[in-house]
Amino acid sequence: MLHPAAPLRRNMRNRQVAGVCSGLADHFGLDPTLIRVAYVVAIPLSAGTALAIYCILWLVIPESEY
Repeated sequence: MLHPAAPLRRNMRNRQVAGVCSGLADHFGLDPTLIRVAYVVAIPLSAGTALAIYCILWLVIPESEY
């Protein structure tokens, strides 16, 4: 049986920059460090597209209430 995922929100308690990576990690049930490392690796490999996606997610994903 599938468990419902946490709503996609920027985690303001476990953030490093904007809370995007920790929010994605909470939503998908992963370790935030894994998401952060993936972003750091993806930025040079994607010629900065991953950084642009991060900025868009920062604007689109709402903050958590806690």
